[in-house]
Amino acid sequence: MTLNEATLGQEYMIDAVDTGADEEMESFLFSLGCYSGERITVVDKKRNLVVAIKDARYNIDPELANAIKI
Repeated sequence: MTLNEATLGQEYMIDAVDTGADEEMESFLFSLGCYSGERITVVDKKRNLVVAIKDARYNIDPELANAIKI
């Protein structure tokens, strides 16, 4: 399941980050703390997703959210 399918407010564990061959996107997600084994929560869903990772919140678009497998 991808992050786009997550339930609001529920904490998930990231299983994998699958960006295909897009190393720039993978590097960006890693810099946010999105990597296998990290906990992530979807705080809000509208056009983009607001996610909580560690002690920070980030606004990510559906394409990035689709790369995050939970």
